[in-house]
Amino acid sequence: MSRSAHPAGPRHADVLTEGHYSAPPADLNSLDPKVWSSTVTRDKGGELTVGGLEVSRLAEEFGTPAYFLDEADFRSRCRAWADAFGRDADVFYAGKAFLSRAVVRWLHEEGLNLDVCSGTELATALDAGMPAERIAFHGNNKSEAEIRRAVEAGVGRIVLDSFQEIVRVAHIAQELGKVQKAFIRVTVGVEAHTHEFIATAHEDQKFGIALAGGQAAEAVRRALKLDGLELTGIHSHIGSQIFDMAGFEVSARRVVQLLAEVRDEHGVQLPEIDLGGGLGIAYTSEDDPREPHEIAKALTEIVTRECDAAGLRAPRISVEPGRAIVGPTAFTLYEVGTIKPLEGLRTYVSVDGGMSDNIRTALYDAEYSVSLVSRTSDAEPMLVRVVGKHCESGDIVVRDAFLPADLAPGDLIAVPATGAYCRSMASNYNHALRPPVVAVRDGSARVIVRRETEEDLLRLDVG
Repeated sequence: MSRSAHPAGPRHADVLTEGHYSAPPADLNSLDPKVWSSTVTRDKGGELTVGGLEVSRLAEEFGTPAYFLDEADFRSRCRAWADAFGRDADVFYAGKAFLSRAVVRWLHEEGLNLDVCSGTELATALDAGMPAERIAFHGNNKSEAEIRRAVEAGVGRIVLDSFQEIVRVAHIAQELGKVQKAFIRVTVGVEAHTHEFIATAHEDQKFGIALAGGQAAEAVRRALKLDGLELTGIHSHIGSQIFDMAGFEVSARRVVQLLAEVRDEHGVQLPEIDLGGGLGIAYTSEDDPREPHEIAKALTEIVTRECDAAGLRAPRISVEPGRAIVGPTAFTLYEVGTIKPLEGLRTYVSVDGGMSDNIRTALYDAEYSVSLVSRTSDAEPMLVRVVGKHCESGDIVVRDAFLPADLAPGDLIAVPATGAYCRSMASNYNHALRPPVVAVRDGSARVIVRRETEEDLLRLDVG
């Protein structure tokens, strides 16, 4: 396999008009622990290992592209969140980030609850043995069949997202002879400092019932009158990939104000609030996420302070970390193919995956890191754009980064922090086969979601 240098684009870039990096890092072989899972390191030969296994061995056994999930790191993050909030709060893992039967079992074993937002996520959770009472069911447009399945299963809460859904869930619960515990999702008018498509608490979007104009208060009024519902709390979620706690402070204040209004009008104090998830992770070295114990302390203090001011008992708090747990635990491994330098611009590095296994860069302008992982290199850095093999100019995995100038076809490169929303949003664009998810722990690796095959795709094509 050749390791000869290719004619490269610019070797340095003091300022980039787009992308994350303004200058090459001091050492291209270093691994920032903020963006890699806890068992990732380099061996004596410079090859990246995870769970004690070299990536070359993993690539040979499981192929590329592939997602490699550090099970020990995942479990450790579950415990950190559970310990941070303690027994007087509830941690619901947001299954939309990444869900599989193995993950459900790990969550159950580590004592976390699970948030689902579709009938098939619910089916996966139940099939893998998550107790129904530890499941919350979200979604802005739950079908009657999904609601019926959730009520029959006995899920711990259904988060009501509209006036129509309040009636729909109550009616189905009454038909089944049950009383369903429920939260009302409110939009609190907070502009989270994040991408437009993942900000969810401003009024002009599809989720929840607005506080503005008394709509949320009316939703509570209606829910309390229906025999099929037991309204137990208020839910708020302000967005995703958030580092600033100021938005949560405003959200908590407005939710507590609603609790006070409910008490004053109905003589009822709702016992719970759910402040959602959305806490950011480090995708690059410049990201600075908060630790779970810091988040727990901040949220608890905010809610306690606001309740004291309103003369309310502090409600039980729920949070919904998804990305914050699974995001840093996995990386995507690619094999380098075509390398195309553009004089005076950058070098395009094509890999054997692309937007079919990571749509986030194209969809959200998401930023990622990337490293050469099959070996180390002393070559000077070159500015690159890592792209996929799909028929789209927007097929970008890492917009701007630095890799060694002697990068060659056949090298393995890895993009860290791809545990959340990469496999779960993966597609078959250009009839790509979705990659496997491989769990690695203590020197062993096993497939928990297998790679798709041509037979899988052809079996669905019944024409």
